[in-house]
Amino acid sequence: MAAEPYLLVAIILFAIGAVGVLVRRNAIIIFLCIELMLNAVNLAFVTFARIQHNLDGQVFVFFVMIVAAAEVAVGLALIVALFRKKATLAVDEINLMKW
Repeated sequence: MAAEPYLLVAIILFAIGAVGVLVRRNAIIIFLCIELMLNAVNLAFVTFARIQHNLDGQVFVFFVMIVAAAEVAVGLALIVALFRKKATLAVDEINLMKW
């Protein structure tokens, strides 16, 4: 099978994630959209690895997934901590850096 359908799906997933990050104001939705973008890039890596008959892209995706799992743990912990402190998940209302 050709690589174009896989790359088209990766482009669509990345675009949906990018629009979600730019448009939405809920911290959890933004977090999920970032994960969607990460998975789109992983799909592109696997597709290019298959085209070149090389396992380097798949190994790289494996390590990216490990980092993403750690990111999910830390990110969700931060979101829960912010919700407990501010009682909201709207990123416009979360401004902890102000005096």
